[in-house]
Amino acid sequence: MTLDELTPRTATIRPALSKVPEVTAVFWITKVLTTGMGEAASDQLAHTIDPMIAVALGAVGLCAALGLQFAVRRYIAWVYWLAVVMVSVFGTMAADVVHIALGVPYLVSTVFFLTVLAATFFLWHRTEKTLSIHSIHTRRREAFYWATVLTTFALGTAAGDLTAASWGLGYLASGILFAVAIAVPAVAHARFGLGAISAFWIAYVITRPLGASFADWMAVPPARGGLNLGFGPVTAAWTLLIVALVAYLSLTRKPT
Repeated sequence: MTLDELTPRTATIRPALSKVPEVTAVFWITKVLTTGMGEAASDQLAHTIDPMIAVALGAVGLCAALGLQFAVRRYIAWVYWLAVVMVSVFGTMAADVVHIALGVPYLVSTVFFLTVLAATFFLWHRTEKTLSIHSIHTRRREAFYWATVLTTFALGTAAGDLTAASWGLGYLASGILFAVAIAVPAVAHARFGLGAISAFWIAYVITRPLGASFADWMAVPPARGGLNLGFGPVTAAWTLLIVALVAYLSLTRKPT
């Protein structure tokens, strides 16, 4: 999906102070990598330190990253993607806590986070009259945007665990399932008239279980259907790829 495909024809010019990146192939690749990295990093922390301490650290990191993102006056690649990474880590922890600590089944948590996401979209649209990411140039719209992003990560985590664990597909099969699923909104937009904004947000949600499923498959032992590379090495490898892509985005960004 390209910027033109995901932006209404009447709003193809991005505001000078837009706080989000253009939607390109590199955007989607980086987004998927952040989801997998967040999944692996969250699991690594949970296995290394006390889970409650890990959640607290994740919350602090998230607040610091979002605070920096809100403080800057325009889109800055490394600031934006740092916030996305911390949302990914904390969103994973939030979904895992609901299941592990509270004993909530993945199906229930998936439906819960889906309901929260729908409510967030409703309030955002009712307040701002648009859900377009290319209109994020006020503090209130940015707040709605990041609330939506955080909810999509929690929802995607729960949905990925639902297919991999509760439905017994395993991580590799789940990854393949979501790799196919992410093409559906693009095809529906191109061929069947699905709105650009709807197509974007559907694909955005799917990136979470897509990246997380493949990251888990790479990290977990063969007894769980994985490659046994470990959560630490997977976190490090995916982080390096993210850093390289963010550096590329920073160097190739056109002046606004």
